[in-house]
Amino acid sequence: MQDRTAAQDRTAAAPGSPVSSRGARVLLLFSVFLCAACGLVYELALTALGSYLIGNSVMQTSVVISVMVFAMGVGSLAAKPLQRRAVGAFAAVEAVLALVGGLSVLVLYLSFAWLRVYMPAMVVVSFVVGLLIGAEIPLLMTLLQRIRRQEAGSAVADMFAVDYIGALVGGLCFPLLLLPTFGQLKGALVVGAVNAVAGVVVVLWIFRRQTRRSVRTGLLIGVTAVLAVLGSVYVLADDIEVTARQQLYRDPIIHAETTPYQDIVVTRSTAFTGEPDTRLFLNGDLQFSSVDEYRYHEALVHPAMSGRHESVLILGGGDALALREVLRYDRVRKVTLVDLDPAMTRLARGFEPLSELNGHALADPRVTAVNADAFNWLRDARGRFDTVVIDFPDPDTAALAKLYSVEFYHLLKQVLKPDSRVVVQAGSPFFAPKSFWSVATTVGAAGYRTTEYQVDVPSFGNWGYVLAAPGTDGAAPALRLAGDAPRLRFLDDAVLRAATVFPLDRRPQKVRASTLMDPVVLEYTRHEWQNY
Repeated sequence: MQDRTAAQDRTAAAPGSPVSSRGARVLLLFSVFLCAACGLVYELALTALGSYLIGNSVMQTSVVISVMVFAMGVGSLAAKPLQRRAVGAFAAVEAVLALVGGLSVLVLYLSFAWLRVYMPAMVVVSFVVGLLIGAEIPLLMTLLQRIRRQEAGSAVADMFAVDYIGALVGGLCFPLLLLPTFGQLKGALVVGAVNAVAGVVVVLWIFRRQTRRSVRTGLLIGVTAVLAVLGSVYVLADDIEVTARQQLYRDPIIHAETTPYQDIVVTRSTAFTGEPDTRLFLNGDLQFSSVDEYRYHEALVHPAMSGRHESVLILGGGDALALREVLRYDRVRKVTLVDLDPAMTRLARGFEPLSELNGHALADPRVTAVNADAFNWLRDARGRFDTVVIDFPDPDTAALAKLYSVEFYHLLKQVLKPDSRVVVQAGSPFFAPKSFWSVATTVGAAGYRTTEYQVDVPSFGNWGYVLAAPGTDGAAPALRLAGDAPRLRFLDDAVLRAATVFPLDRRPQKVRASTLMDPVVLEYTRHEWQNY
């Protein structure tokens, strides 16, 4: 492959050229814009996928960004010898980038589901994508100078201005357009196709008079093959995703979706005897089993309802199972449920296996469901509640850790009455004792009196809660059932008396309170659960 001489390269506006110099420059910069947007989407897709599959979003983001930035530097150096044949080299780089970037999410998902080598695969894919992105700028700079010579500083300014604007657009399109419309897997494939057209077809058309026909033909055949592969995978994507996802779960999947906030999966056993087991998983973590969820939710809700409970606030609990227990009290007049993900509350309201399990609780006229981040919602909340039930997933990500912070529990006070009672699901005292006692310590540090207790939930194991009341004066809140408590399947006063007794090896530990600036509960959780 060989381009023509530099003198010919500078005559894009000469007779026979497909576009004027100004038009060629605009088209090339538009190609830069699109390629930059695609590159950032690949980066965001890799970090989001890691957060969904592995958790530990800070680590996933750090690894992807650091590996990609390092690889971009290597790619820039590797592209130096290619500048003499910049048109063909850039087209080839973009074709390969479109293929690798478009398939990256699929490759990593399959690596996680079947091969269990996600982290090594992520590092390799991040490096290859970064290497190809790094090779773009030197080649694009050469092409821009061929259209019209200008001072190096001006050329760099033009190039990076368009590149950064493209990155901005790509960064906004990923959560606002691509994820809601296509999902992660298909979204990456669509971006790969855009990348192939922007990086190959546009550039080859601008410089078609300056590139040999055989080179153009070979590159166009190559990009056609890339588009064919991406298109074929797009058509098969749903079947591939279902097959791969099923490898991660014991029982058949009856519902699965990826939202901007999490990966939601519902499975159901096909047992020939006994009651089928419906299970909800968020980002791969079990949230409940229909066989024994009543144990978890009775222990969570009913001790807190022993005080006044005309008005109740539920934070988290988008499956509406805690809400079901709250609504069993006739004295309840108003319940506000705040859950981040509208897909979760929509599922709880309209997906029959789940809505039957929660007793169609979200259809109760006493209930107001709000889809919002609980931390931010509390900052603007004005009402006050008798009882607060906090049912968040375990704090294994930075986003969840802030909901287990001293600052969060301070915010909560503004919606409490002097005699309010609060209950927090706090994880497992057996599997994660430091995490459990850190939650209790954090609630206490925010100015609450606390009573810690535990029960056994077969699908979870030993599980713990913190019952709290605002203020530091007076006795800790008593663990008892309300006088108007409904008939329960698991919990009674005898069980509650035993629930406050912790074995010697799981009694209070010396741990730190968790704050926004020092989310120690996150580190405790990651460290303690990594072996289970």
